Amino acid sequence: MFNNEKPIYVQLYEIIALDIVTGKYKTGEKIPSVREMSTIYKVNPNTVQKALNELEGNELIYTERTNGKFVTSDKKKIDSYLQKIAKEKTVSYFNDMRSLGYEEKEIISMIERIK
Repeated sequence: MFNNEKPIYVQLYEIIALDIVTGKYKTGEKIPSVREMSTIYKVNPNTVQKALNELEGNELIYTERTNGKFVTSDKKKIDSYLQKIAKEKTVSYFNDMRSLGYEEKEIISMIERIK
């Protein structure tokens, strides 16, 4: 599940953020506890906490004292993060294709043919 290219907490952050923007975790929904996520992802609870701190820092989740952590109800935040992921993936794809020797017009043409 995890690779050695980046810290595990960053990868976990990305997994949970993707779960939020794709609707696995709905807006306003309570997410599993640190302990539960630690078991689900087979990582140290401190790693989970670090990932959740990043999610909270990016306002994708929030904490209610004594009640746990919840997905933001701010749909604009979620949509904005989804756009950020889409842009990163698009830039990465274009860079990969350019490294294979393709020009921008050729890349766009390939994409249009896939439709």
